[in-house]
Amino acid sequence: MSVNVFTQDQIAPCGMNCGVCSAFLAYSHGIQRKRGKISHCSGCRIRPKNCAYIKGQCQRLSKGRVTFCYECPVFPCKHLENIDRRYRTTYRISFIENLRQIQEVGLEVFLRKQTQRFLCRRCGKDVVSVHNRMCYTCDHVTDWKNRQEQS
Repeated sequence: MSVNVFTQDQIAPCGMNCGVCSAFLAYSHGIQRKRGKISHCSGCRIRPKNCAYIKGQCQRLSKGRVTFCYECPVFPCKHLENIDRRYRTTYRISFIENLRQIQEVGLEVFLRKQTQRFLCRRCGKDVVSVHNRMCYTCDHVTDWKNRQEQS
């Protein structure tokens, strides 16, 4: 597939693809906010918060000295390693691996690979959330642990 469903501004400095975040997908699909259940976010770069996870703990990010964490001389720092460990364990994605891919192959190729990985296999029109494994267009849920799809 040569089309990208993601944009460059959806990739946070820490390597998170905001385009697969359930809060971003709820916001972008106009799903009504429910206190304590559905949160909304327009993305780290778009807000412009730069990085919801690490910005307050990183001088280089907060002062705009780096665009992506891999540009930092202490990459990966302990803050990035902590969030990466949590996401690898819970959601099976790695911010550090995302950043290494961006550094090695460039942002355009990375975006195409993300599209291939997260595009809904059922409808092919939207992406599947990394947090709840749901396509917000067809309501299909994918079980990534067993690589099976549920209706």
